[in-house]
Amino acid sequence: MHRFTITTLGCKVNQFESEAIAQKLSDDGQWVILRDKEIADLCIINTCTVTQKASMQSRQAIRQAIRSNPGARIIATGCYAQTEPDEIKKIKGVHHVIGHFDKHKIPDMILAGKENILPSPVLKHKLHHYNSMPSAGLGYRTRPFLKIQDGCNSFCTYCIVPYARGPSRSLEPKQVLDNINKIHQAGYHEVVLTGIHLGNYGIDLDKRKSGLFDLLNRIRKSCTIDRVRLSSIEPCELTEDIIKLVAQSGSGPGKICHHFHIPLQSGDDFILKRMHRPYLRSFFIDLVEKIHMLLPDAAIGVDTLIGFPGESDRAFENTYSLIEQLPVSYLHVFPFSARKGTPAYSYPERVDSKVIKKRCQKLRTLGNHKRNVFYNKFKGKTLEILIESKQSKANGLLRGTTSNYIPVLVKGEDKLKNTMAHVAIDEINDNNQVFGTIS
Repeated sequence: MHRFTITTLGCKVNQFESEAIAQKLSDDGQWVILRDKEIADLCIINTCTVTQKASMQSRQAIRQAIRSNPGARIIATGCYAQTEPDEIKKIKGVHHVIGHFDKHKIPDMILAGKENILPSPVLKHKLHHYNSMPSAGLGYRTRPFLKIQDGCNSFCTYCIVPYARGPSRSLEPKQVLDNINKIHQAGYHEVVLTGIHLGNYGIDLDKRKSGLFDLLNRIRKSCTIDRVRLSSIEPCELTEDIIKLVAQSGSGPGKICHHFHIPLQSGDDFILKRMHRPYLRSFFIDLVEKIHMLLPDAAIGVDTLIGFPGESDRAFENTYSLIEQLPVSYLHVFPFSARKGTPAYSYPERVDSKVIKKRCQKLRTLGNHKRNVFYNKFKGKTLEILIESKQSKANGLLRGTTSNYIPVLVKGEDKLKNTMAHVAIDEINDNNQVFGTIS
């Protein structure tokens, strides 16, 4: 029996791809994944390069795998492997750098025999078809990811992802439905639909009615899984039709979770234009207010990118005040990171790192307040959760998640993991921990 590890950095798409690779290797019977400190025969590092820090962490993860697993074959893949293969090749001990064009082939390469794993030529041309991977890894995650889209056509001026992932490509609708049904048949209650640019699902398919709204309609009609959750979706692609469909999906099979994660990036019109974002602050305000009107219980998460070149004090305050006035539920706050190969890398008017850090902290404090206000709206109410964990060693409690993305801690037995339960929300503490009682 051969032993392997897989280390994942970055987004949900990377996590899905790692789980898919691990599942196919494990299913073969010749390979077993290690989750402790045993020495592996093979180490796969699925890298990220969305920020300078992510690239650094990817290099660190590769070096750590080499140090901890003497004699192991080392494979680096993912976005950093795609955009900076020569940097990875400088690391002594790396055997193969495999770009996105061949990433889906990794399990077959390994199963064919370690000696037959060949270095992948890093992608020099654009991908125009969806490289299908096996279904999500159905082992330890209670809410499996399902990648239905890859790539991006937007080319925001700060973002390296389109250069790493190629253009938008979609999984055929029938394959999406088949995968969801397989996940449900395997005993799971929720699936998270994910992609690099999820709202662009279907634009590459040469068929009528192949967009995200139409896909969600088909899921509602033909899939019996309890819940379907959308990962991050761009503002202009979160249409009123999709919002209404979510509002009308009810509580039966195929319910679409009352949860939207929407990248704002900036609340200042000048900065949005400089970022090459296709909307203004007024559009975002209207969108969030529309969601709140149609789905007052929905969680609305927002991404912000702070310290973009040219972001003045006033521009930052425009972002802060916009979020402050809107019924936003939580924030993800990212400092700007200049990525070589993007237009913003050479933009003048760089913001001092200390200023960026201070602005990020101010916005994170606002985000914590927003989260607390949102959670407290549901104190005394009964919500349905999917229990995701066994009893915590720290507090002896189970953890579950509501449709509207509230993590709830409850008392209960380990056998309740991966079951649906109704809970009364009892308390929200100062650390935004939510406690409930199974009813």
